[in-house]
Amino acid sequence: MAKIVTMGEIMLRLSTPNNEKFIQADEFDINYGGGEANVAVSLANYGHDAEFVTAVPANPIGECAVAALRKYNVGTKHIARCGERLGIYYLETGSAMRASNVVYDRAHSSISTATADNFDFDEIFKDADWFHFTGITPAVSDLAAEVTEVALKAAKAHGVTVSVDLNFRKKLWSSEKAQKVMTNLMQYVDVCIGNEEDAEKVLGFKPGNTDVTSGELELAGYVDIFNQMADKFGFKYIISSLRESFSASNNGWSACIMDGKTREFYHSRKYSITPIVDRVGGGDSFAAGLICGLVDDKDMKAALEFAVAASALKHTIPGDFNLVTRADVDNLAGGDGSGRVQR
Repeated sequence: MAKIVTMGEIMLRLSTPNNEKFIQADEFDINYGGGEANVAVSLANYGHDAEFVTAVPANPIGECAVAALRKYNVGTKHIARCGERLGIYYLETGSAMRASNVVYDRAHSSISTATADNFDFDEIFKDADWFHFTGITPAVSDLAAEVTEVALKAAKAHGVTVSVDLNFRKKLWSSEKAQKVMTNLMQYVDVCIGNEEDAEKVLGFKPGNTDVTSGELELAGYVDIFNQMADKFGFKYIISSLRESFSASNNGWSACIMDGKTREFYHSRKYSITPIVDRVGGGDSFAAGLICGLVDDKDMKAALEFAVAASALKHTIPGDFNLVTRADVDNLAGGDGSGRVQR
């Protein structure tokens, strides 16, 4: 069992029920989630020692967020209590040709105002095997970007493997700001995860003729940018999820990976996911599956297949967290996608 640390923001999620638009809703469904928190929950479900680092306000709502993590055996002892509020995001889940919509209310949240003094990173990383963060956390505030770099330096000082999910969020920062901040942070990264939009907006690489809005994929373009990324940053592995968005309810889902040293490239099995129940957290479940596969010493192909299967299953589960077991993922990765009742 590996010890895996993730760091980021956990938020209160308020989503409209039954695919309603915001203007129709008289009530919201309540969940908690956030990129790195979602990864931690998945890894804990797979049996790893997952520790989540964040800051929450010292009030009942902050404690509800912490309790949501503890429920799934995520370690919370390094969560700081500081700041004034827990971030919120509102989700309007789309259907068919109507896209989902997210509205953020996370300005001045606890993690955005926290400083490195709120965390003992030497203690956090002293026996860790892996550290995972996303491009969302540095986007939250300049302070959060500074804390992220301090954490990364501590992780590398302790010999910890580092992964990043680039996760560009245009509602949080511009591509220009993202490239300035994230390019600097790549010096600490061993495993880089993203998709075609992330590669372009965060690091400035565009894969061939792929168009994220049309779902048309050109794998040769990914080989090209993966080679460029390996040359520039020396990543051990470069990975991209591949989403073919036919509609909000129907996606094709696969992924590709490259070994940064040998330049071996592999494209996974593709899943047709329809109808989609909830795609929020799909990328996080993919990252968690990949990390799990790699720390379990699977080869890169097997790790990728585990990650894609895990994420395909997440699209069938409401909420941010991927509440599946290793057995669930192994069954699907092994070819059992029948959905038959288990009696």
